[in-house]
Amino acid sequence: MESKEQRIRKIISLYYSKPEIQKAIFSFSANREVVPRYFESFGKRPDSFQYQNDIFELVKKGATSFHCSEELWSNPLNLSIDMTEKQLNDLRIGWDLLIDIDSKYLDYSKIAAQLIIGLLKFHGIKNLGIKFSGSKGFHILIPWKAFPKKIGEIKTSDMFPEWPRIIIEYLNEQIKEKLIKKISELNISNSDLKYVKDFTAPKHVMPDLILVSSRHLFRMPYSLHEKTTLASIVLNPWEIENFQPKDANPLNIKIRNFLPDVKENEAKELLIQALDWKGKQEKKSEFSEFKPVEVANLSEKNFPPSIKKILQGMEDGKKRALFILINFFRSIGMEKDELEKKIYNWNKKNKIPLREGYIKSQLSWSFRNKITPPPNYDKDYYKGIGIIPSEEEIRYKNPVNFMAKKFGRFEDKKTKIKK
Repeated sequence: MESKEQRIRKIISLYYSKPEIQKAIFSFSANREVVPRYFESFGKRPDSFQYQNDIFELVKKGATSFHCSEELWSNPLNLSIDMTEKQLNDLRIGWDLLIDIDSKYLDYSKIAAQLIIGLLKFHGIKNLGIKFSGSKGFHILIPWKAFPKKIGEIKTSDMFPEWPRIIIEYLNEQIKEKLIKKISELNISNSDLKYVKDFTAPKHVMPDLILVSSRHLFRMPYSLHEKTTLASIVLNPWEIENFQPKDANPLNIKIRNFLPDVKENEAKELLIQALDWKGKQEKKSEFSEFKPVEVANLSEKNFPPSIKKILQGMEDGKKRALFILINFFRSIGMEKDELEKKIYNWNKKNKIPLREGYIKSQLSWSFRNKITPPPNYDKDYYKGIGIIPSEEEIRYKNPVNFMAKKFGRFEDKKTKIKK
C-alpha cells in the first residue's frame, strides 16, 4: 500500500508543470512572502517568486506545496525574524483579511462559510475570494484594497494582526447562535450519519484567531495538500453547499482568480462595526479584568499534568500549545524573561520546532494585550492536540485554578497571615 508521500509525489510534476497552474500561483504571489513546503518541512524564509518558472524549478527540488503571507510587503526578501514592530510596519504595505474556516467535519465548515459570507454581504462586501483549503475547510479572502487606509490618524497597514483579529472575533460572535442552531438541525435531520459524533462541535468550527499573526502563512490557491492530494481550488459562493472533495481532483479543475476585483473601501463598514463592537466589549469587562494569581512556587514540578505534558515537546498542535503556555505563564505571574526562556526551551523539544519569528510575534502580541487565562479543560484545545486532562484537573476546570488552589498565596481574613 503506497504512502501519502508516494501518492502526492506521483502527481506533483504532472500537476505543477501545467502553465495555467503556475500562472495562477505566481499571479497571487505579488508582494507576498512565499515559502515552499517539502512534504513535512518548509523551505527557507524569507522567500518569494521572481519568475513564473520558479514554481516548477522548486518542484524539481522536491517542493510539494506553496504557502504565502496574508501581509503584503514592499520587498518580502528584506524580512527578518529580528525586526522590530516599527521595522515590520515600515516594510508592510497592507494586508488581506484571511478567514480560515476548518472543522473535523466538512459539512460543518460549509455551514460556517455560508453564514460568514451572508454576514459579509450584509456589511456591503459583495466581492470575496473563496477557496477550498485542501482538507476539510475553506478560506475566505477580503483583499487589502477593500479596507480604508486610515481610521482617524491610525494607518490601517500598521494594525496587523490586531484589527484582523478583532474583525474575526466580531464575525464569530455574530454567527455563533445561528451556527449552533444550523449544525444542531443538521445532526437531528441526519441522525443516521456516522460522522456526527457529538453536539459540541459547533464551537470548534469558528475561524481560528491564533492563525491571524505576523508572517503567518496559508496555502496558496491551486497548491496541493500533502495529506489529501487535493488542490486548493477557488469556488463561487453558491458552489459551497454542494461541494465535494472529489471536485478538487488536481487532474480535473478549472482555474479562477482567488483575488476578486473589489471596490475601494468596500470593507470600511465591516472594520468600523468590528472596532465599535470591540470597544463596547472592553468597556463591559474593564471592571472584571483578570488579575494574575500569586503562586508561592513556580517550579515546573508543581505545574498541572497537562502543562507538564505539553512542556515535554509536541509533534502536532504546536501553535495551540504555544497559546496555552503563554496564557498560563502570564496568568500565574511569571516574569517576562523567565516566560520567554521557558517558551524557547520548550520549542527546542518539539519534533519540528516552530519558527522563532512566529514565537516572537505571539509573545509580542500577548504582552501588548491584557492577561487572559488559558482555555478551560473542557475546551477542544487540549484534546485537539492530544492532551487528555486528568480527572483532578477537570475538577479545577482550568490550569490557573489548579495552581491557585494547590500552590497559591492568599490572606486569611481573620489572621491576615499569608498562607
